[in-house]
This record gives sequence, structure tokens and C-alpha cells, in this order.
Amino acid sequence: MKKRLWRIIIGGVVLLGAALLPINNPWVNLGLFIISYIIVGGDVVLMALRNIIKGNVFDENFLMSLATIGAFFVGEYPEAVAVMLFYQVGELFQSYAVAQSRKSISSLMDIRPDYANVKRGDEIATVDPEEVQIGDVILIKPGEKVPLDGKVIEGNSMLDTTALTGESVPREIETGDDILSGCINMNGVLTVKVTKEFGESTVSKILDLVENASSKKSNSERFITRFARYYTPIVVIIAVVLAFAPPLLIKGQEFSDWIYRALSFLVVSCPCALVISIPLSFFGGIGGASKKGILVKGSNYLEALAQTEIVVFDKTGTLTKGVFTVQEVKPQNISKEELLELAAFAESYSNHPISLSLKNAYGKDIDNTRIANVEEVSGHGVVAEIDGKSVAVGNAKLMDKQNVSYSKEELIGTVVHVAADHQYMGYILIADELKPDAKKAIQDLKSAGIKELVMLTGDNKIVADKVAKELGIDKVYSELLPTNKVEKLEEIFHSKSQKGKLSFVGDGINDAPVLARADIGMAMGGLGSDAAIEAADIVIMTDEPSKIATAMKISKKTLTIANQNTMFAIGIKIIVLILSALGFATMWAAVFADVGVTVIAIINSFRALNVKKL
Repeated sequence: MKKRLWRIIIGGVVLLGAALLPINNPWVNLGLFIISYIIVGGDVVLMALRNIIKGNVFDENFLMSLATIGAFFVGEYPEAVAVMLFYQVGELFQSYAVAQSRKSISSLMDIRPDYANVKRGDEIATVDPEEVQIGDVILIKPGEKVPLDGKVIEGNSMLDTTALTGESVPREIETGDDILSGCINMNGVLTVKVTKEFGESTVSKILDLVENASSKKSNSERFITRFARYYTPIVVIIAVVLAFAPPLLIKGQEFSDWIYRALSFLVVSCPCALVISIPLSFFGGIGGASKKGILVKGSNYLEALAQTEIVVFDKTGTLTKGVFTVQEVKPQNISKEELLELAAFAESYSNHPISLSLKNAYGKDIDNTRIANVEEVSGHGVVAEIDGKSVAVGNAKLMDKQNVSYSKEELIGTVVHVAADHQYMGYILIADELKPDAKKAIQDLKSAGIKELVMLTGDNKIVADKVAKELGIDKVYSELLPTNKVEKLEEIFHSKSQKGKLSFVGDGINDAPVLARADIGMAMGGLGSDAAIEAADIVIMTDEPSKIATAMKISKKTLTIANQNTMFAIGIKIIVLILSALGFATMWAAVFADVGVTVIAIINSFRALNVKKL
């Protein structure tokens, strides 16, 4: 990138020197133009030669080389260098966006375990997870990553499953349960019998998906390349016929005259307006999107976004806030404030997300002198003495253990029951909240003509169905691991048309494989994980799902401007080519017409930057 930029700068300075300095020696003048041309366009000519050797003759490199070298032959040195200079500037912008579109994200994924504690007799050996065999017994201490898939044979704990499911509420694990690698053990010591080798484990499969999914990426071909496949051979054939057919077939016609016309024809044929205005249209759109807090990593993704037929969403952190808050307080024989106080005091020593939400809802300072004998019952909740009373705060299992009769309503969310001296005091419902603009996002996408809206989530079915119904999402698939998400995405792919695109919107590490597999991957950038942001093609920096529809409007507007430039440039180009072939347009007239078209196309491209009214 830096080398190309320096070549453009140095080549441009030499070009200006050759064009503006009062040099009387024509050979010195020509030498400066040639030096400038080699600096700016030497790599393009070399690439054209390499492609010709490989059998790929007609591409934009060949057309640029032929047109500019032709300009040298007819003495239009400044035009030859300037055209190549403009071409390289366009390529610089394009290559910069493509280079930034995706980095290696496997290094950012902090779910690969570093070691496993293997139990051998009475000793514990720390080994590489790849050395552990099926049937080995491993020990997982609090704070450690689960290195391999297995079955818990002793102990119970809470697991942080965020890396796998994207859900921030820890899950309870106990003897007899299956456990997946990639999770983090939060409190209890677990003894696990390994059921899968590392290469077949969940964490290994996720890493493989992330590293390899991008190879299946369906990228839009750049317009210049597609256009050049047909345009270049036609122009070259016409130029050859123009140079040799008339002198051979018509008496009195001079070869020099018709070769001059053919070379003029090649100069005019240079797609300068397209080379500059098409990338500018897309980068204008990219710039306009950035004003709205939408980062588009390449013009090809902006182009593809306009063709989106299906949008697939993750739930937590994408459509919902991913922050669990108290939604409902249902006291029994006490006030709401007293119920919240008991729960917040009992949970005051914990940093569990549920504990934090209770303390936030209470919103007052906690007097630790009123609290004594705090006991955390792993997987159940907390028992503590508050003002001399034995207070139990936790799930239904804790109430059963305390022999407390409690409310058994079917509720959507996490229910925290509270008992004091074995008397039921009520419950507090904690749940994730929808983002304020989530409903608007779905409505806007439906108005934009999106064929189908789908939600994939690792959350339970009851919660997922409620969210989908509330928002108006067409289909929902719940309780999915990352591997399941990719499988579902493959199924959904069959629902779109051949030219249609599928966009996936997510925010967590667990979404990275799906983001990479989708035609267009969109990540929530404000709170989203680094892995998701790196895997995505488009990042919503404001974390607002409603910006997805905005991005699509910008995409369609940009594509319209690019199409206008294309039709205008090609139309004028054909007219001038015909006039040049017939000898009605001089070289300078042709060059002036070409530059004029370029300027108009560039001015039109600037409209893509205006995103105030969409």
C-alpha cells in the first residue's frame, strides 16, 4: 500500500515537471515522461505481460497498457502518464478497502485452551490438550477454560458459555451433564471424563470454521474486470482492423494516416471515466455510510448489500441489549422495596450478572454490617443472614432444598426466588431487554422488500419465540451452538434466488463463523467482540439494528449512481470512438471529450456522500 502511494506521488511530481518545466530538449522531455510512466504504471504493464503468458490476455491491465503505450506512439505523452496515474489512484482506494476487509481472526479468539489437567492416579499432569485421549479424566479448576468435550463425573459449577452461545447468563453444570470445550468454569472444581479428542472437540471445530469459512465467501466481481472481458477484445480488434484494412482495401489510403486513427481510437478507448468514477461512487457511498456510523470494509460488499433478499439475526447483543435487568418484582407479604433489599443484600458479595442486576435495581448503598454468614450454594443461589434472618435467594432448586413452598408460574426469563426464615417472600424476574430500535429495524427491512427475516440464537426456545413474535420475525431457530448456526445458515441459503444475497447480523465470538460464511456479514461494533468485528464485512458502530436498513438504502443509492456513470461514460465513449474512427475527432478533441466525461462522472459520484435524505 505504501509503495503504491509513494509511486503515485513520485510519478505525479515527475509528470508535472515534464509538463510544466521549460525543457527545450525533446529527448529529455520524453525521458521524463517515460520515467514517470514506468514509476506509475510499470507494474500494470508487467501484470499484463504475465497474464498474456498465462493465456489471460484481455483484462483491464492489458487495456490500460495498450491504450497508454498507444498514446506514447501518437505523441500524447502527458495523456499516457495521466491516464495511468488516475488508474493507479482508483486501484489504491480499491485495494486499501479490500486489504482491510478481513484479517485473521483466529488469533483474536481467546477460546483455544492452553493446557489440560489430566488426572493420573493421585497426581495431576498439565499437558497439551492435543495429547489427551478419549477416556482420560481431567480436572477443571475455577477460572480455567474447558479444554475438551466430556461428561462431568464429579462436582458442580456454573459455566460462562458466552464464547459458544453468546448468552451472558452462566449455565449450571453438575454430575452427569455433558460439558463443551470453550466454556469457562466459574466457581466449583469439576472432574470430567473426556469423550472427544481435541481435533473433534467443539472449540477445535469453531476455530476451523472461522479459519476456513471465508474461503466459501461469494464475492461480487468488480465491474471494471467484467466490462473489460468484452470491451477490451472488441476495442483491440476494431483498432487492428482500423489500422490495416482501409489502406489494404482502398486505393490511395496511407498506412500512417490509418495507424494514427487506430492509435487515437485506442487512446479514446481508455476507460478513464469508468476507472475513476466507479470506485469513487462506491467510496462515496462508503464515506456516506461512515457518517451514519456504518463501517463498510469494501466496495464489493456495498454492491452486494443492494441485492440482499434474506437477513438472518443473532439475538443477544444484536436485537437485545445483552444486559440482564430486573423486569418484574412480585412480593408476597412484604413491599417491593423490601424484597429487592433482601435479594440485593444476599447477593452483595457476588459479581454474577444476576447479582449485579439485583444490586443495580436496588440502587442504594449496601450496609455490610447487616450481613453475616454468606454461603454460596453452587448452582442454586445464596444463603445469608440479614438482620438475624436466614435469607435464601436463588432458583427453584434452592427453594426445594430449603423446603420452601414457592410460585411455580411459567415465566420467560430468569426467576430469582426469595425466602426469609423458610417463609416465601416472592420472586424477581430478570431478563434481557430489546434494543429500543429493534422493532423499527424489522419494520424498515420489511418495507425495503426483504424476502425473509430469520433469527438464530443459543438462547432457550421460550425466550427466542417471545422475542421473534414481539418483533415480527418470520422464522426462529433456538438453542444453537456455532456449528448448528452454520448448518442452519446453509439450509437458509437455499431459500434465496441465484442472484440474491444473504446477510447475517451478529455480535459475539460465537457468531464469527456465521459472519464469515454469509454473503454479507454484519457485526454490531459498539459492544461486539473483536472476532465478530474482524470477521464481518460491515460493522454497525452505533450498535443500532435499524442502521441495517440505512446501509441498504445507501447501497442502492450508490449502485444507482455507479450505473448512471457507467451508462453515461460508455455512451459518450462509443460516440467519440465512432467519430475518431471516421476521422472527425482529432486527438485533442478526443482527449478533451474523455476528460470532460470523467469530470462529470466524478461530480455525479460525489452525490453518494450525501446521506441526509435517503
